[in-house]
Amino acid sequence: MNREAMLLMGAGPRALLLQLAHPDVAAGVADHSDFRADPWARLNGTLRSYLTIVYGTVTAARAEIRRLNALHRTITGPTYRARDPDLALWVHATLVDSTMVVADRWLEPLGRERRVRYYAETMPIGRAFGIPERLLPPDLDAFERYVAAALAPGGPVRVGDVARELADVVLHPPLGLILPILAAVPARAYAWTLWPAIGLLPSNVRQDYGLRWGPLERAVAAWLVAGFRMWRPLLPPDFRQMPQALAADLRLAAPMVPAPRDAAPSRPR
Repeated sequence: MNREAMLLMGAGPRALLLQLAHPDVAAGVADHSDFRADPWARLNGTLRSYLTIVYGTVTAARAEIRRLNALHRTITGPTYRARDPDLALWVHATLVDSTMVVADRWLEPLGRERRVRYYAETMPIGRAFGIPERLLPPDLDAFERYVAAALAPGGPVRVGDVARELADVVLHPPLGLILPILAAVPARAYAWTLWPAIGLLPSNVRQDYGLRWGPLERAVAAWLVAGFRMWRPLLPPDFRQMPQALAADLRLAAPMVPAPRDAAPSRPR
């Protein structure tokens, strides 16, 4: 479910906005990154890292996890530590939950069996990022209860001023950093392309961010999603799927060449 490139337009912003809705995550991002100046760099880094872990070789995935864990050890502040297991669990949960939500809404309804299987496949990633067994939900039912409790009134997820400030950057990223010629394009000219992602947010989180979700936003979001569904079957897989996933397909499909059984052992020279 991570291979569809267009799904990132929904899962990426949704997961990031949910992460920032946790005050300690928002403080860490604000204090230890240039997110305000260049949100594209964080998006690119996060995407590259996540796809390496999901679709890379075992060696590459473990190396990336070690790199991220070492980086997170340096991110601390008055009220937070990036290696805090509770914070790691919330960040992990936003990625898992957002992938299932966007696939269910934009591709096809996900049956319970597929959701159970997907969650089970994500658990090793959570363990690799230092989430202890006592915190990591053991199955999908427990995971859903955890997410619901985190988002409920009185839970740890509370949208604050820092989150709202950073959300404006998420939803209005400067295009000039991609192509300098686009620097003069006002944010309102393209902000509507992210309305489908806003529609994927839990309603209470969307309201706490102060994001509009009226008839216009709903209609445009539905039109964009309908267009994606219409064009998707017509596009070749190597165009609409992530290159890391395609590379993994080729790697797994490559025939294994066994060594000759009667080969004479080489002699040292």
